[in-house]
Amino acid sequence: DIVRGKDLYLGNKKQNEIQREKEKLQENLKNIFAKIYNSLNDDGAKKHYGGDPDFFKLREDWWYANRGTVWKAITCDAGGSHYFRPTCDSSDSQGPSMTPSQCRCRDDRVPTYFDYVPQYLR
Repeated sequence: DIVRGKDLYLGNKKQNEIQREKEKLQENLKNIFAKIYNSLNDDGAKKHYGGDPDFFKLREDWWYANRGTVWKAITCDAGGSHYFRPTCDSSDSQGPSMTPSQCRCRDDRVPTYFDYVPQYLR
């Protein structure tokens, strides 16, 4: 959500603070994606992503292309961890089973990506 620019968390709301944490993070992400945009060599890609000062479309596309890798990076140290409910197809035809390792099914498939579930439902 943060990478895609769709995070609902409002950050630190201290009245004395000039910038909230989220605003600082969003500014850093704009700078990062501006560098990615500036490194694009294809004029068609630059035209496609141009005109958006916050680079939301580029951020969305980057997330779509990299979310599987990001998921693995987040869960690689979650050995033996399971989802909160059975989500993998079991081979015995008795219904879903728990994820056996690092929140992935045996075929290394992620049962679901929570990034498209509304934040308040996660």
